[in-house]
Amino acid sequence: SHRDDSQLPPYWLKDKLLEKYEVAIMECGRDLLVVGGVFDEGEMKEDIQSWLKAKYKLNGEKPVVAFFAEPLEGEPVIAGEPPKKKKKKEATEQPKAPAGSSYDELLAALTGPAKATPEPVTPNITPSDVMDKIEHMVGGTAFKALVKEIIKIAPQITQNKTYDIFTHQSYIFAINDGNGLTSYLNLLHELLGTLGILGQGSIGKVMEEKLAPPKGESDEPFQDALQALRFGKKGIFNLVCIDISEWMGQLNSKPFQTFLMNVERNMQQTVVVFRIPFVEMDVMNRVASSLGNLMFVKCIPFPPLSTKEWHGFAKKELGRYDFRLTKNAWNTFDQKLMEEKSDGRFYGVHTVQKVVREMLYLKQLANATSSSPNRLISAKDIRGLCNQFKGSGESGTEQLSRLVGGKKIIEQVEEIISQIELARKDSKLGAPCLHMRFVGNPGTGKTTVARIIGKILKERGVLRIGAFFEYGGRDFCGRYIGETAPKVTGICRDAYGSVLFIDEAYSLYRGADNDRDFGREALDTLIAEMENHRSDLVVIMAGYPDEMDILMKGNTGLASRMPYVIEFPNFTQDEMITIFKSMLTDTFKYESELIVAMEKFFHDLPNDFIQSKTFSNGRFVRNLFERTWGKAAMRCQLNGLREVVLTADDFARAASEKEFRSMQENKRKPIGFT
Repeated sequence: SHRDDSQLPPYWLKDKLLEKYEVAIMECGRDLLVVGGVFDEGEMKEDIQSWLKAKYKLNGEKPVVAFFAEPLEGEPVIAGEPPKKKKKKEATEQPKAPAGSSYDELLAALTGPAKATPEPVTPNITPSDVMDKIEHMVGGTAFKALVKEIIKIAPQITQNKTYDIFTHQSYIFAINDGNGLTSYLNLLHELLGTLGILGQGSIGKVMEEKLAPPKGESDEPFQDALQALRFGKKGIFNLVCIDISEWMGQLNSKPFQTFLMNVERNMQQTVVVFRIPFVEMDVMNRVASSLGNLMFVKCIPFPPLSTKEWHGFAKKELGRYDFRLTKNAWNTFDQKLMEEKSDGRFYGVHTVQKVVREMLYLKQLANATSSSPNRLISAKDIRGLCNQFKGSGESGTEQLSRLVGGKKIIEQVEEIISQIELARKDSKLGAPCLHMRFVGNPGTGKTTVARIIGKILKERGVLRIGAFFEYGGRDFCGRYIGETAPKVTGICRDAYGSVLFIDEAYSLYRGADNDRDFGREALDTLIAEMENHRSDLVVIMAGYPDEMDILMKGNTGLASRMPYVIEFPNFTQDEMITIFKSMLTDTFKYESELIVAMEKFFHDLPNDFIQSKTFSNGRFVRNLFERTWGKAAMRCQLNGLREVVLTADDFARAASEKEFRSMQENKRKPIGFT
């Protein structure tokens, strides 16, 4: 440093680093700066050298700066992924400078002669070690509170030797698939092994069992769980988790109560956890009441992780490989999670791990192309991650104008959007209701139009996000009592600011007399969400005209909350020809004779068939197109042709398959008596 410096070099460097890098300042002193985070170490070294050379005008001289790297203590732990074990230091490794070392001591630590040191003895794991892992987990608030309670009471149990009091307490973990059940069980197992509250016994192993669905009065569904409970040897305590989800509706039945009696008899040697899905609190309490007839139980709910919590998990996964994301790249990550959730098949930790691996692969591919070692992942690097970035780049309005056979639909959509925009501008008109009904047969473009509406509403500033979530009606129904309402709420929460499209929505309603179906509960919860978030959520229900009419009539208040109705008629022969041509010209070269054969095929389709309820419209056209180019691809491959050109013969062979040939046979079938 210079005498006239207003700041010591570490403080000046701290500000420079924070401007460029996403790092945490762990310590900053007279001659020491410690930063934590995920960054390219080589890039940071070069930056620091160049900044100091420029500041102090060092012509050809290198500033005296010593660097050392050390994994951060207290690395975050996520349910579903055990913490990384630290590698043992080799005897030749240079010792780490202690916090507060002087500059000379730091240099000595880095440049002095290496001295062989004996291998350190690994200390026994203590409760505080386990607690440290648990505290760095994302989510699991109730579990963390349970662990603190166990640690607090442990001295009393050991002092009073009331070990059986603890082992006769069981737990209900209300947690969904993919949210880290196994990790939580392993951490509880590890904690109990350190506390000495199991008497003279030692902790054994963790076992997970799931009860099969009820089979009358048979005890067969319980056999595997009972075997796990009896597995332990004298003086060895096992932790057994039993998934009772399939029995939530029959907890008071004689077979299940008999099973609980057998569980209670084996609790001297076993710590028992019952698993159910995340459900409403009153349902969880009812489960606890049923189990509580024979044993003392504690309820531990695990709410699904929020977007912020998934960010924490993703950061940890990326940090394992020293990569990180820019702000715009996090937006891409969020969009990808929306797409993963949009089909109702989101597997929590496993899905997020898969997305992180995809991002890392795309980043390394980008680095290989540009010959760059950069470990900062940008939105451009992972552009291919999301489907929304794979389109033509057209605006929603442009996409709407290109719809085939949708002149009336286009007019309706534009009218609806104009009305919504006007209502938003004029406060006297009140907050507009955004929900809609799409009625029509399969393949008439309902899903396509719903996607476009979300895009347009985002472009016009009506929706904050404009993403698209697609579910079937029955996707909203839980499998067990109390699971439905949280499931519906979670789906809607993900879709706030976006479009929630529900295909075959009528399947939610099984009639007013069917009080055992979860569809009614799903509808009631969905209607409440539609009302409470009417300006920030677009719910579009789609289905057959007659069935949708029954749904509206059977649910008071639903029709009034969905004021916009768009009808999707079946495509005509000429419209299907236009759709096929559009697919063809956008992707392949073809012979003119194919067009002639294709037009004849569609014109020969019977009118009564293409106007029927069972005809799949655009889906039928797409299937025929894909079968045609599939035939062409096989032909070219067998003949060694490098370019694929579709021919009339390819089309004829595709159209001759049973799925399409039956249409012609239906036309030729005679009517009347013979």
